[in-house]
Amino acid sequence: MEQAMRRRVIIFCALAFAQAWIVALVLWRLGGLGISAALPLMAVGVMGAPTVAHLLTRLITHEGWGDMWLRPRLKRGWGYWLLAWFGTGALVVVGMIVYFLLYPQHYDAQLTTLLKQIPPGYSISPWFVAIQGAVIGLLISPFINGLATFGEEFGWRGYLFPRLMTLRPRKAVLLSGVIWGVWHAPFILMGHNYGLAYPGAPWLGPLAMVWFCVIVGAGFSWLSWRARSVWPAVIGHAVLNGLAALPTMFMQGSPNPLLGPLVVGLIGGVGFAVLAAVLLLSPGAWAAPLTAEVETTSSVA
Repeated sequence: MEQAMRRRVIIFCALAFAQAWIVALVLWRLGGLGISAALPLMAVGVMGAPTVAHLLTRLITHEGWGDMWLRPRLKRGWGYWLLAWFGTGALVVVGMIVYFLLYPQHYDAQLTTLLKQIPPGYSISPWFVAIQGAVIGLLISPFINGLATFGEEFGWRGYLFPRLMTLRPRKAVLLSGVIWGVWHAPFILMGHNYGLAYPGAPWLGPLAMVWFCVIVGAGFSWLSWRARSVWPAVIGHAVLNGLAALPTMFMQGSPNPLLGPLVVGLIGGVGFAVLAAVLLLSPGAWAAPLTAEVETTSSVA
């Protein structure tokens, strides 16, 4: 990686980490993730940090405002939008199914959790409620969660990843995933995603998150790289967040969250792991699309 590009990556990462980790420090001092201000602080101050870092880095380095990947490019990239939208949902379900096949004792066929939420006197199947909730969640997640996930993806996929591609796809995927995962560390240490009751808590949680970010980041990066637009990654990330809790509808007992059934577990995320392996073992998958020929290529050589 040339010196100028390395400087941009370092500045971007420093800014993204600084803002997010300052918010983490404030949350910790105020009492942790359980306080009422935690959600808005994380939605704005944390998830928005990569976008702020993206914009500030361009200002600091005077690299200009070209090739920002903000154009939807629906005419040639609509397939990647659909893959991000419905493919992400399918992979969440795949991981959930694999987990329950391996750990059937944690599967609740009666859907007791949902059954308790149905008001007395209503004759309705909890399966109908579960399926309806999953479908509605899939369809509306990009619209509900898209603004927050744009805050992350405009930084990770819209700025960092294209610059790391000077190192070639495998290194770019691995390095961007590790950076993204470590960025989450303070919040994982406070109990985000995995809680604090798992074996090896709280230190194994950040390691599991790094793995998760590498495998999920591979798919999101490929979608945006091929579409030459940040929006497929925004949609995929929004759907992922919207359906992440889906397995809890079918869960009983106390599973190890490092394993699953949620998608952030090693087994719950197996669908994304398989996809990441396929993409990393297929160099041709990362060939620059034709539109790249008419764009500025200095940052994505």
